[in-house]
Amino acid sequence: MSLINMCRSRGFTLIEVMIVVAIIGILAAVALPSYREHVLRGNRAEGQAMLVAAAARQERYRAQNGAYATSVADLYGGSHSSETGKYNLTVAQGGNDDGGYLLTGTQTFGDTGCGNLTLNGVGDKGASGSKTVEDCWK
Repeated sequence: MSLINMCRSRGFTLIEVMIVVAIIGILAAVALPSYREHVLRGNRAEGQAMLVAAAARQERYRAQNGAYATSVADLYGGSHSSETGKYNLTVAQGGNDDGGYLLTGTQTFGDTGCGNLTLNGVGDKGASGSKTVEDCWK
């Protein structure tokens, strides 16, 4: 093999490199939004768990005191947030049609699609964002 042929067979051409860069760009454009949605869904699961645990605590409080708690301090002795602090709990008194209380998980991580999650005394779930309740409570 001559010296000229050896020099030509080494390395990549600019077109080959640009094709690889384009493929990586396309894969990143597809994968990153999917990954972000997966992370947000995991964060929402934390808020959902906090609200369900607070609802169970509300029922125990009612069994012991004859009425639902009207503040987070009544339930937890102070403020309360989810395990890693992605949601803060608020408690509001509700009417007879919503089971007597409304729990709200106020998110702190920028989920505009679902926003804040809610759960009332009859188990009705809600979300304040642009997505449907079914999407937010998966």
